[in-house]
Amino acid sequence: MILRTQTQQRGLALPVMLIILVVMLISSAYLLKSSNSTTMTTSNLAYESALNKAADLGLLTGFEWLSATATSNKVALDANSSDNGYVATFDTTQNVRSDGFWSGKRTLTTADGLTIDYVIHRMCSQAAAYNAGSNRCLQTTPNPSNLGSSVALGSSLSSTALALAGSPQLHYIITARIAGPRGGNVINQLAVLIGA
Repeated sequence: MILRTQTQQRGLALPVMLIILVVMLISSAYLLKSSNSTTMTTSNLAYESALNKAADLGLLTGFEWLSATATSNKVALDANSSDNGYVATFDTTQNVRSDGFWSGKRTLTTADGLTIDYVIHRMCSQAAAYNAGSNRCLQTTPNPSNLGSSVALGSSLSSTALALAGSPQLHYIITARIAGPRGGNVINQLAVLIGA
């Protein structure tokens, strides 16, 4: 029987275990940091989604007014209506970040205390009837084709038949913006076509 003395024994397990513990400690620190980053990213995405939905309230309010006015009194759309956030012209030199774009806006306040601004622009150069003298408006002719046919229902294929394009559709842009309490800003737009 051979006895080993204390000088002959070498402990290799302790340094290996210490190295493994250090690696596990560093890994757990990075895992905790990654979990915090994921939580913050998810929170920011949820916050932005909530602001988008709140800004859509401005778009909906503007659309409801525009639709009701177009149905009941289209002539009223030839002039500005600042009480309703309506501007009968569109200045192409302005963008959504400039103050001039938002002149004539209407402000709403939600139940949560958020402030939403919206403005409706008619895509015309002047506040007048769309077909008045030098007024230039962005217009679209309605598509006469129906059900996959090149001829609209009730129309004739006769070459001598009177071909009317119909009344044009005018373009309107509704823009809503919201500034959130944590510095988040959202701007949404909606394009609407309404027959003249």
